[in-house]
Amino acid sequence: MEWPNIGKWLQSGKGIKVAVALGAIGMVLILVSEWLPSGKGKTDTLAVKTTEQYRTETERHLTELLSHMEGVGDCRIFVTFESGVEYVYATEQKGNTDYSENKNDSSEQVSQKENSEESIILIDGDNGKTGLLRTEIQPQVKGVVVVCEGGDNAQVAERVVSAITTALNISSRRVCVTK
Repeated sequence: MEWPNIGKWLQSGKGIKVAVALGAIGMVLILVSEWLPSGKGKTDTLAVKTTEQYRTETERHLTELLSHMEGVGDCRIFVTFESGVEYVYATEQKGNTDYSENKNDSSEQVSQKENSEESIILIDGDNGKTGLLRTEIQPQVKGVVVVCEGGDNAQVAERVVSAITTALNISSRRVCVTK
């Protein structure tokens, strides 16, 4: 197959028109892309949960888990926490150490002075400047109360306590199961 002579094609009126049309389409696409929303807002905002949201989600997961266990039946769960969700922000540390030494014939004096400063790193977000979230520490479970139809059966109660202590990594003293 022989390639057409591009030079001749461009010199003809048809080639120039196609090149100008492609250039114009490219500029229009660039202008339109400025008006379209970018995906930046989605990545800038972190999904931050409140303690209440975390409690509701934990209770929902436990309810779903226990409802599939034999003998439990309909159940209600209440979870309490030691404290709330804790947020750890990225910080920047600046330090300065001044060291001086004075020597005389009879004595020597050494002094050292240290200054340090720590500040939270700020980023531009949708709602202005916010701290850069490094990690989110979920609250520690203080206790769980389970009210279920099979709560008066010792075997069912033992399986419920075992499931909750394993799922939440807490001691059995922190779980109450009742009918």
